[in-house]
Amino acid sequence: MHPPLPPLLKRPPANDWAMALLNGCSQVFLLRHPLCGLLCLLSIAWGAPQLLGGALLGGFVGWLTAVRRHYPQPDINSGLYGYNGVLLGLLLSAKLAWSPLLPLLIIASAGLASLLLNRWLRHNRRYASLPAYTAPFVLFGWLLLALTDTLQLTSNAADPGQLYGLLALDWPLAVLRGLSQVLLVNDPISGLLIFTALWLANRRMARWALAGSALGLLLGSQLGHYGEAVQGLYGFNGALVAVALSQQQRRAWPVLAGIIASVLLQLGLFGLGLSAPLTAPFILACWLVQMASRLLRRRFKPAPASR
Repeated sequence: MHPPLPPLLKRPPANDWAMALLNGCSQVFLLRHPLCGLLCLLSIAWGAPQLLGGALLGGFVGWLTAVRRHYPQPDINSGLYGYNGVLLGLLLSAKLAWSPLLPLLIIASAGLASLLLNRWLRHNRRYASLPAYTAPFVLFGWLLLALTDTLQLTSNAADPGQLYGLLALDWPLAVLRGLSQVLLVNDPISGLLIFTALWLANRRMARWALAGSALGLLLGSQLGHYGEAVQGLYGFNGALVAVALSQQQRRAWPVLAGIIASVLLQLGLFGLGLSAPLTAPFILACWLVQMASRLLRRRFKPAPASR
């Protein structure tokens, strides 16, 4: 009879990691909803099946790191330690050609992203600081893309995706592409699957996500970036901002201000020579709105009544 395995070597139940992985996929859109996560995976499989393996590997490694480090179980189960790994797996699989180093980079970056997120969560809960959102994904994504030449990695050729020639279809399809580009996929059917996932999870957030993508498309095209806007590249940050802020704000104007700020920030980052802003405009726009809301609450907080 074999002796019992020590805690670090025990094999977690399959349903635990599978559910956490699905929740991790849905946490890309700030939701804990396994069906939403499953539809997100289906959207990747439909629009960019070559990225699916990287997404699954990154999500699994992020979850496994949290398990081995004994992070709070509710956070692990809710998928908080999966979504950055999913995004890093998607990014590296999309940007880099296959090599034996690619899965190692996904494993290393997804594990480090979980470590960073844990520190951020602890600080946020203690001091009510700004949320991490996808900051670990952005930081490690930028670092690895900057090291592409140093590591002698081959970049994938840019894939513009399928652009439909009917002008009447450009706009609605581009709005759906804005949703699919959150997962680095350029396909309107994938965007429709994501919208369905959000609708099943939270109808209000689904409507806001669609509005955020549409407003990002409108602003991007009006500012002279029609080609990129039609591919959804000005919609995905707006969609994420709309999803995030609509959970915190009951009024529409802070959400709309955040969407507009995300487009302007994206243009600013492009102007600084950053070719891949990733979700940095989403993070910065949400932080700006949240800081402005805190300042306004402090400014207009009623003074305590004198005795």
